[in-house]
Amino acid sequence: MKVDLSILLIILGCALVTFLPRILPFVLVRNVNLPKPFLKWLSFIPVCLLTALIVQGVINNTASTPTIDWLNLAVIVPTLLTALRTKSLLATVLVGIAAAALLRWIF
Repeated sequence: MKVDLSILLIILGCALVTFLPRILPFVLVRNVNLPKPFLKWLSFIPVCLLTALIVQGVINNTASTPTIDWLNLAVIVPTLLTALRTKSLLATVLVGIAAAALLRWIF
């Protein structure tokens, strides 16, 4: 595959556009003392994003009305129970992968 200058510039431009919005906020606020209520609000963002990703995986929106993907919901149950019981990321990921593989193999 031949890479000419225009392709290389497009790749570098895409990298810059992806890199800047992720790094720029950290650079701008690293020396700023943020208010405690704002920091508390920021602490909830990972939980909200994870919940949104999980719910998006469980709800099928392809039909005229949303339906539940029971296979994904069945994978979430043992994974969530493992996370709550062990509080171990490694155990949670391993149980989630094993549950997904087993249920997809069966069904």
